[in-house]
Amino acid sequence: MTDYKEILGALSVLLALSAYTLYIRDIFVHNTKPHAFSWIVWAVLGGIAFAAQQWGDAGAGSWVTFTDMFLCTLIFVIALWRGEKGYMQFDWITLALAGVALILWKLTETPTASVILIAFADFLGFLPTYRKSFHKPWEESMSMYVLSTCKYTLALLAVSSYSIASALYVGALIPMNIVLVGIIVVRRSQLKKI
Repeated sequence: MTDYKEILGALSVLLALSAYTLYIRDIFVHNTKPHAFSWIVWAVLGGIAFAAQQWGDAGAGSWVTFTDMFLCTLIFVIALWRGEKGYMQFDWITLALAGVALILWKLTETPTASVILIAFADFLGFLPTYRKSFHKPWEESMSMYVLSTCKYTLALLAVSSYSIASALYVGALIPMNIVLVGIIVVRRSQLKKI
């Protein structure tokens, strides 16, 4: 018998598939220009977070992380071809810091410390997209990040056994996505007035 956590996990995956489908469509109709640095960080971290969630018994709460890992990799490849091309020094620094966080993760060898470092590295992965969205708010898909907020909320509710290892990663992604939606909304409003 399917329990409600599996239903929430499945719904979070359906939201992920919807969000990524809309996002990829937006890339190909030139409405969105993803920042490749963010997407490669999210792809790598998604794989590591999924492994930590499995160790932490996240159950259905980890399904969306697994889905994200593959789709972030796909968007990274597309972004190399159709994404943002103006990489700034800031972007390179955040990519390097995310790499340092990954090295620290490997050195800790404990799932809890790993997930904390992964969540921090994921935040660093958001920084190039935050910067780009501040300057070019119409080149990001707001619907992607609204749906992502919803999918991570459902994924958090679907976690089987709550611990830092099982819940922190998806829990941290909720405010990170909300901040990006806020940047897009505020900057679109500000730039419309000019």
